[in-house]
Amino acid sequence: MNPLEEKSLIYDWAGQGPRRAQWPSHVMIDDETLRDGLQSPSVTDPPVETKLQILHLMESLGIETADVGLPGAGARQQEAVLLLCREIAKCHMRIRANCAARTLMVDIRPIAEATQLTGVPIEACLFIGSSPIRQYAEEWDLDDILRHTQEAISFAIREGLEVMYVTEDTVRSSPDHLRILLTAAIESGARRLCLCDTCGAATPEAVFNLVCWVKELLNTIGSAQIGIDWHGHRDRGLDLSNTLAAIEAGASRVHGTALGIGERVGNTSIEQLLVNLKLLGVRNDDLTRLPEYVQLVSQVTQVPIGVNTPIVGSDAFRTATGVHAAAVVKAQKRGHSWLADRIYSGVPAGWIGRKQEIEIGPMSGNSNVQYYLSCRGLPVTPELTKRIMDEAKKSPRVLTDAEVMEIVRSSHF
Repeated sequence: MNPLEEKSLIYDWAGQGPRRAQWPSHVMIDDETLRDGLQSPSVTDPPVETKLQILHLMESLGIETADVGLPGAGARQQEAVLLLCREIAKCHMRIRANCAARTLMVDIRPIAEATQLTGVPIEACLFIGSSPIRQYAEEWDLDDILRHTQEAISFAIREGLEVMYVTEDTVRSSPDHLRILLTAAIESGARRLCLCDTCGAATPEAVFNLVCWVKELLNTIGSAQIGIDWHGHRDRGLDLSNTLAAIEAGASRVHGTALGIGERVGNTSIEQLLVNLKLLGVRNDDLTRLPEYVQLVSQVTQVPIGVNTPIVGSDAFRTATGVHAAAVVKAQKRGHSWLADRIYSGVPAGWIGRKQEIEIGPMSGNSNVQYYLSCRGLPVTPELTKRIMDEAKKSPRVLTDAEVMEIVRSSHF
């Protein structure tokens, strides 16, 4: 099937009507799995040897930067940061390291020491709360935040670190305060600004407006070259939508974690982000190792993958419904793998090394059974098809392979 035929088979409403997104040619991704992801109260912090494997899988997926930890948190985190950075140097990896830190010298100094010990440049991601609610709870005023911001960034710059300034809870911060803090951060030497939905409170409209406002601020102060990051959480289930809104508005790097693990209910899911950006034409990564990456993170952090998890769940490309199965089978009979992978799927299974799976259950039709048998080199006869269908219709669930094979054996084929 040629590209023109493919395009004619799927009408894209995103390109029609009053609302049309303008997507950039590329956006960078920062993987927070090994930092914010490990702040989930339910995860197990894996051994550093496994973190090295995860880092290499990030590299294989084309991810540009990775937060390798918060070394100010203690000796275990410091050791992991050193080993991960040494791995980047030893293997000449493309991926670049960054580390989180509060706007305190005690957090920044270990990042500088890691850079000196490994020879690997590390971006310092210096964070401080900026919203009125956070200021009230912490008993801070704007002058306190401003002083911490200027002192911390200036110190990091003197230590030879590149700085990203992170305003926690940006989406609930006032423009008057943000204007002062972001301007001061840039004047102190920050090269990137990270806008955060720390509590997962934002909607896509809010994110779009915020990023556009920051872009306009940067233009006004003559700092259009400063990069804009977006870091979102999923408390309202709007994490992916918010991240796409940030990209549409002009964010040049966005954050996420494998399986969306992280504080409370987590962050934007890297696997969903990568696939959606490929579908939108914003990135074109080889995603065949994506399931391996997610499965490894799941295994070592002890966060299970739900069967209905988009992209990587066991049911993502699996059907036992007769109408769905019949359409997939017809597409495959026409010899069109492209068609079979999209007729009842918004995500091509082949992109991540999977395929459409057809099983047999109470909602199945003859097509399910016939396809199942033919794929296994078993005889496809009306009698056997009927026997299996009769059992399936009596079952409250999908039949297991063992149950289907028992029917086949008892039919004397």
